[in-house]
Amino acid sequence: MDSKERYILAIDFGTQSVRVAIYDQNGDDVAMEKEKYSPAYYSTLPNYAEQDPHYYYECLCLCSNRLVKKNPALIKKVEGITLTCFRDSAVLLDKDRNVIRPMIIWLDQRNAECKKPLPLLDRTIFRLIGKSDTINFNRKRAISNWLIENEPENWAKLDKYVNVSTYFIYLLTGELKDSSSNQSGHYPIDFKNKRWYPHPEKNLTGQIFSLDATKLCEIVPEGSLIGAITEKSSKETGLPVGLKMYACGSDKSCETLGLGINTDKVAAISYGTASSVETTRKKYTESEPFLPGYPSCIPGYYNMDIQIYRGYWMINWFLKEFGGKKSDESLISDVSPMEFNSKLKEVPPGCDGLVLQPYWGPGLSRPLAKGAIIGFSDSITQEHFYRAIIEGIAYALREGLEHFEKKIHHKIPELRISGGGSQSDEICQITADVFGRPVYRVQTYETSSLGAAIAGFLAIGVYKNSDEAIAKMVRTTTKFVPNLEVTKKYDYLFENAYMKMYPSLKGIYKDIKRFNHKEEDEKRHKK
Repeated sequence: MDSKERYILAIDFGTQSVRVAIYDQNGDDVAMEKEKYSPAYYSTLPNYAEQDPHYYYECLCLCSNRLVKKNPALIKKVEGITLTCFRDSAVLLDKDRNVIRPMIIWLDQRNAECKKPLPLLDRTIFRLIGKSDTINFNRKRAISNWLIENEPENWAKLDKYVNVSTYFIYLLTGELKDSSSNQSGHYPIDFKNKRWYPHPEKNLTGQIFSLDATKLCEIVPEGSLIGAITEKSSKETGLPVGLKMYACGSDKSCETLGLGINTDKVAAISYGTASSVETTRKKYTESEPFLPGYPSCIPGYYNMDIQIYRGYWMINWFLKEFGGKKSDESLISDVSPMEFNSKLKEVPPGCDGLVLQPYWGPGLSRPLAKGAIIGFSDSITQEHFYRAIIEGIAYALREGLEHFEKKIHHKIPELRISGGGSQSDEICQITADVFGRPVYRVQTYETSSLGAAIAGFLAIGVYKNSDEAIAKMVRTTTKFVPNLEVTKKYDYLFENAYMKMYPSLKGIYKDIKRFNHKEEDEKRHKK
């Protein structure tokens, strides 16, 4: 490795904000700017979530221009750019590469009807392997199918259907190219071989998205050169013309790398808007049937990933709905997140039997699930509710981790944690106690940005492999050791309450879903 200072610029589009940072080869962000979206999205109907994708780009421009203005000498030393982004949010482009309609982001919960059935043979195969519900869920959740049914005039204008990361890359470089890692979501992609299905309409899985391969971007290998900053984007962003951009990967993949994980002996816990548990393997392994192993931002690796759709979004929901409103003349106190976290110790582990199932958004393996809370009594307080959310998300991720362990036939003894929730010592300790294994933080909770920077240094050859890059750029800081007596309590509730909730409530969820569909139809027709 060269002894001189080397620099990579990482662009990190999160659900709530965008960050632009310059990292050195030691894993330190020597300059960073952040721009919060206002709003992150808007809703024209309940459960809808849309945004003009160019608005996110404008927020990037504000960030990058501030960064360049404050660091004119440093920006000249940057050798490359990587970009990571939230997943499963498609942008529709016409032949002139104009955006056809606002993008529907991953938080959106609208569903297509999919009245036209799949071929009989394919339906029979899915039924025989017990995955009919999962396939139907994926079909209905695919925004492409919803657009075909509800906005045929917009679908007729479509030339390219691309993930929002690809759109940002296009605005910066003029190239409609992206990595396979950034295609995590409802796209007809063969993740194992890192390519689009050549004829999705003829593929057992690819057909469910109703997308022709010609309407998709070019897939390039992670770590490869995509293009360079154009004169137009340079004027908009302030970034130097010709600065090279390298293919990177999704936000969760970069978070996992930023935690220093390139082995299935360690797992990443992400407490972000969506919460997840993820690990990394060289061997392609499906996390669940029809939930693929996603290509990592590390070339040649894959991530096993299970996501809680609206994970720590639930904290914002709780604070918004219960943090400062009057209800029936009872004032629910206006308490900040830090104040709530300080009060977590006032509620005993297990919340006096209050157990929460955090399915505020449906998941692939449990498409019928809704959120549920059991164990209320007159002694339950708002602090119990708050802690139950944190414990419930941890239960769900523990279930995912144990599923990984069954698939890979060995225990994962160590966890590393990132995301906004990881800033709380109390939350980290609860996580260690629920999982019954040590939890580590690294030098930053902005691990998605750090992971993108590591991927950049690998791309330009500063480090020969991910082992060397991680050793130089990632440092564990705080360790949280499980309290075994507390873990026993969590084990009991996990096995005897949490794990029994979904099987017991599945039929009720199905009835609630039918009711909600009728209500949504009525609202849509009134509009």
